Amino acid sequence: MPNAAPITAEKRLFLKDRELGALLEITQAINQDLGESALYKIFQFTLLGQLNIRRVVLYVKEEGEWQCMVSFGQHLPDYRRIPLPEVVINNCTSAPAAVASVLPDEKWKLLETLIPVVRNDEVVAYVFIGNMHDDYASGEATKFLETLSNILFGAIENRRLGRQRIAAAAMRKEIEIAQEVQTMLFPRSLPNDAYVAVAASYVPHTAVGGDYYDVVPLDANRFMFCIADVSGKGVAASLLMSNFQAGLRTLLRQQADIATVANELNNLIFRNAGGDKFITVFFGLYDRTTRKLQFVNAGHNDPLLLADDNSVQLLKDGTIMLGVMDELPMLKVGEVEVPPHTLLLTYTDGLTEVFDDNYNEFGEEGVLRVIRQNRYLPLPRLHEELLREIKEFNVNGSHFADDITILSCRFK
Repeated sequence: MPNAAPITAEKRLFLKDRELGALLEITQAINQDLGESALYKIFQFTLLGQLNIRRVVLYVKEEGEWQCMVSFGQHLPDYRRIPLPEVVINNCTSAPAAVASVLPDEKWKLLETLIPVVRNDEVVAYVFIGNMHDDYASGEATKFLETLSNILFGAIENRRLGRQRIAAAAMRKEIEIAQEVQTMLFPRSLPNDAYVAVAASYVPHTAVGGDYYDVVPLDANRFMFCIADVSGKGVAASLLMSNFQAGLRTLLRQQADIATVANELNNLIFRNAGGDKFITVFFGLYDRTTRKLQFVNAGHNDPLLLADDNSVQLLKDGTIMLGVMDELPMLKVGEVEVPPHTLLLTYTDGLTEVFDDNYNEFGEEGVLRVIRQNRYLPLPRLHEELLREIKEFNVNGSHFADDITILSCRFK
């Protein structure tokens, strides 16, 4: 750093006037609520215009990476293309230093002073200064540059925190809306009469999950039920599910058959999501008088139909997941007559895709074992047993990797 000649009182007053001008420029820029790039520019031109500093290089830590935001001055290389040397990061963490003592490399020779900008005990920027006026090369002047830099980066940090708070508030609001939408989608009551009992359990992985279930009475003897899993999570998933439910209810009011329901909902999802999202779903239509269950399995986990003699049937007939193609290929409607005392368990893949510490999957076999052991429990208790078993099995305890939804029917 150059040795400064004694400064007269007149010169000191002049320099203080320049410093006040620099502070005023930076403060006005901050109060104008300009963007970060504009603040960097004003910082550069304030050092040039008010303090007569002819070369300025500024490195800033952005999301853990050092980036050159300002590279200004005659005969300087473009430091935007030059990474900040590790020797600076490792050794210059508190006090200003002479650049030559830290970086003897030729490409740094036109810069004289290196000033680390420290906030909350962490270096957030490095200011390199070159070609300073002799009267402005004292330790006192360097201290002012530290102060000016701290004011600038304090304002930038406050802007970032403000943006983060606004983004977080907006995200919380989106999540609240999505949670309300999802809550409204689930049925308020489930059938429980002399012919059939239905129960449901839902354990979301995040604040807003991608699972859905519904039970819709069609007349005194028939009801439609479905369980679904939309690709993705959050607000987008809940909105797609909302469209799905609206379409389902509209089709059922029009007395559409189960094949038409599947085809039309596929078309709706494909048009809304453009093939980027899809839904796996199982549709069931049960008639109490005939004891017949019609169903379409659209790429979903196979429901388990457990008879009174402990035999099990997997309900596979159907088609591919909805929303992948504009038309469903090879759609097949399955039909089965349901004997008395039969249990039907439908679920999403969060129930089976649970692993122990040896990477063994709970799987369909684990689900079947639990329901065979507890098949005559009341349905809510049966669901509790399933959830308890997978919690004990899960290497992560009660923290599951996906949403879990269970929809079961006991046919009396």
